[in-house]
Amino acid sequence: MARLVGAVRPRLARAAAAAGPRVARLATTTKPQLTRITRTWQYTALAATAGLALAAGVVTAAGPWDSSGQRTAERDRAAAWGSTGGADHGGDPASREPGPAPSAATVLAGLGAGTTVQAAPDTPDGRALTDVLEPILKDPALGPRRSAAVVDVTTGKRLYGVGVGAALTPASTTKIATAVAALSAMGPDHRLTTRAALEPDTGELVLVGGGDPTLTAREEANGNASLRTLADRTAAALTERGLREVTLSYDTTLYAGPELHPIGVNDNLAAVTPLMLDEARTDDSTRGPAPRVPDPAADAARRFGDLLKDRGIKTTPPGPSKATGRAESLAAVSSPPLSALVERMLTHSDNDIAEALARHTAVATGERADLAGAGVAVRAQLDRLGLPVSGTDIKDGSGLDRAGRLTANLLTALLVTAADPDHPELRPALTGLPVAGFTGTLTSRYEDGAAGFVRAKTGTLTGVNALAGTVVDRGGRVLAFAFLTTGTTNPGAAQAALDRAASALASCGCR
Repeated sequence: MARLVGAVRPRLARAAAAAGPRVARLATTTKPQLTRITRTWQYTALAATAGLALAAGVVTAAGPWDSSGQRTAERDRAAAWGSTGGADHGGDPASREPGPAPSAATVLAGLGAGTTVQAAPDTPDGRALTDVLEPILKDPALGPRRSAAVVDVTTGKRLYGVGVGAALTPASTTKIATAVAALSAMGPDHRLTTRAALEPDTGELVLVGGGDPTLTAREEANGNASLRTLADRTAAALTERGLREVTLSYDTTLYAGPELHPIGVNDNLAAVTPLMLDEARTDDSTRGPAPRVPDPAADAARRFGDLLKDRGIKTTPPGPSKATGRAESLAAVSSPPLSALVERMLTHSDNDIAEALARHTAVATGERADLAGAGVAVRAQLDRLGLPVSGTDIKDGSGLDRAGRLTANLLTALLVTAADPDHPELRPALTGLPVAGFTGTLTSRYEDGAAGFVRAKTGTLTGVNALAGTVVDRGGRVLAFAFLTTGTTNPGAAQAALDRAASALASCGCR
């Protein structure tokens, strides 16, 4: 902890020095508007102070990631700002509306029921933005093909664009589309359930995969569904029925088609199956690349059998099967709510969760739950929302498939729609975005730039660099941006150029 405080303190000092004048300026320019905002959303948590509050939270309470994918410090700070705030989705999901993470306060200030936020008169000037961005986006490091868009989140007006309709490889920014489609199709409180079912005629015990990649066999579940808990409940139910020996099998029929993603065997993604433990990782890691077990479902069933044996239930070696409609559900465990899974997916760029959510979108909308059907389902769900899907081709949920195509126009529209007061169910698509200089895939970026003011999803494949998210400019306006580049040859230089572009938006008055 001491090392963390020491490491973050210089970052805080830089952020405070840069934000001080901005806070004072915002306090005077927004005061007339603040009186028109309901107490439900304390708009006094302006973006500048929100960024600093998040930084302070990292120093004072750099706790572990909670089930929502946001630091406990963010949740606690949000709770201090208002009873409906906070990114944590624990407790009774039906008892409250989803709330914002504090570092997204300005983006989400207008999302409460009955809340209206007047548009500020000082909208950034498109020509001024062009003057700032074009020299950066012409950097040769960004390759021969690029697309960019900047949109005012409050008004939805595009302020800057170049090739906004050009469909380019989006890499992991695809996960923003996956998040919005899944939240729209299933709702933020939906949970993924794994169950054990007993066939009445044969006495076969079937472990039924529910498509929860976060199901864990670890002793510390950390908010995830626990296979140990499922074994406890199943053993108790079998004992109550006088059964001490069963034939064990497992059901993976929720998904269809091949389990192997087009990238092949890869440490970035397990086989895509509705039954797995801890994303099929073979080590103790919880994020990032790691070797995976070759058959996640068989491994999960085998370990379930071992847990039942420890609880006095003898089982046969498990094999694949399908639970019938007559099967009696003996026990079940459920994932964290979808809002939490979305946040975790975006914060850590979790490919396994992304592929699961794409297939669940297919299940929810009646499409075949294979790779192709998931892509069709995600695109169709975005189309139902009225988003500009023309020219797009969604090949997977994670963006690992290089054949996928998105536009900067669609990515900014996704972000603006997630901030729309009419779509509070989409809020986790914003609160899950990594915070520049502090969380997730942006932890080590922006240390000397716009730390705390940029929230964005990164995207990186060989020859592809992308960045899409939100930024608060010097006048307090929240802007959605998307930068897509193809043909890059130096990933570090390309990443640095995109970071400079986002930082330029944060530091630009552009009036």
